[in-house]
Amino acid sequence: MKNPSIKCDVTSCKHNMDSEHYCTLDCIQVGTHEKNPSVPECTDCLSFTKKSCCG
Repeated sequence: MKNPSIKCDVTSCKHNMDSEHYCTLDCIQVGTHEKNPSVPECTDCLSFTKKSCCG
């Protein structure tokens, strides 16, 4: 079931609802890979799980 509060275009994530570009999780965890993030590219969706090749 899509979460209308979380839009997502990452189709390789198993939580992405491909047909509507929304996340199916109730909430997500956002983090960073930088010591002092200053632009959006410094942030990461820590809830990402790679979609399996077979389902």
